[in-house]
Amino acid sequence: MKRLLFVCTGNTCRSPMAEVIAREQAIRRGLEVEVYSAGLMTGPGSPAAEHARHLAAERGLDLGPHRSTVLTPDLLAMSDLVLGMTRRHVDALRPAMPGAEIHLLTAFLPPEHALAGAEIPDPFGGTPADYAATWDRLEVAIEALLDRLEDAERERPASDGGASEEPGE
Repeated sequence: MKRLLFVCTGNTCRSPMAEVIAREQAIRRGLEVEVYSAGLMTGPGSPAAEHARHLAAERGLDLGPHRSTVLTPDLLAMSDLVLGMTRRHVDALRPAMPGAEIHLLTAFLPPEHALAGAEIPDPFGGTPADYAATWDRLEVAIEALLDRLEDAERERPASDGGASEEPGE
């Protein structure tokens, strides 16, 4: 079973949304994955942002129980794949886990996709439309990620363990 860790700054918007999206998509696909999220610069116990909670509820998912989690070495060590929302997140994670599989979330999109290699913007403090745009980007990127995980399960169960921003580099 693969353990996925989504990382953003405060763990109240992007990474919790990514966590519930990935968990739901994995269940729908029948993939055995564990999904977590954490923040690089957060305090523990904050709820998901109000707009994120409302948006999740509109889409049939529940962010109500979410409480922010501080990224710890233990959480990193138990993760098979760490996914940052920005290059800054990825760059901050690499020294903490040399040799780990750490990627920008959008690195799994096909190279010709408009969002391939793009950062996921932080909607914190924004409008409901900002949160919806972030959610839509997360859904597309997570779909591509899970497609790659399914392909890897079929072809080769072991990953290369590389820490590049682009998968397979």
